[in-house]
Amino acid sequence: MIDADDLAPRDWDCLRCGRTASMRFRGLCPGCRDAVRAGARRESREVAVAEYEPKMNVTPNAVALKDD
Repeated sequence: MIDADDLAPRDWDCLRCGRTASMRFRGLCPGCRDAVRAGARRESREVAVAEYEPKMNVTPNAVALKDD
């Protein structure tokens, strides 16, 4: 069982900038975390894609064209 004292914030060095910050787990400090999130944020956009057209060498299935 995990003790509540084990999850208390400790002073850790940031893995990105090296500053010491109080964190529960070793990783990025709050300033670096916000900078990474802001840099990764992108606006959505509409992408136009041409309609599918089969290549000329593609032939229909022979079974589907079979006359009964």
